[in-house]
Amino acid sequence: MHSKKKYSTNHEWVELDTINNLIGYIGISTFAKKELGDIIYLDIDYTILKKEIGINESFGTIEAVKTVSDLFMPISGKIIEINNKLLKNPEKINNNIWIIKINIKDIKEYNNLLSLEEYEKYYKKNN
Repeated sequence: MHSKKKYSTNHEWVELDTINNLIGYIGISTFAKKELGDIIYLDIDYTILKKEIGINESFGTIEAVKTVSDLFMPISGKIIEINNKLLKNPEKINNNIWIIKINIKDIKEYNNLLSLEEYEKYYKKNN
């Protein structure tokens, strides 16, 4: 269903749909989940549906026992779906489930994201 993940320095990932590579699925990295601890709540405002959100803009928050963190768009795009199942069961985010689905505005932004290897080097160096 999806292609290889690419990562942002804000710890979000993007996977392209294998049929339409202008559709992307966005989630958070395993590293971010480990740092946050037990996820108890996801807050994604439904008013973002059908709206375009730019790169590095916040699209919601994720709450863990220890902290609340913003979720940032790793690439620009129009929000076409929010994963309602995940909102009802935020702990399932640990299964690498996507949070939002987007129409990608510029595929070059996806191409500029980090591979898994580059991302791992980045967070090891910066933590």
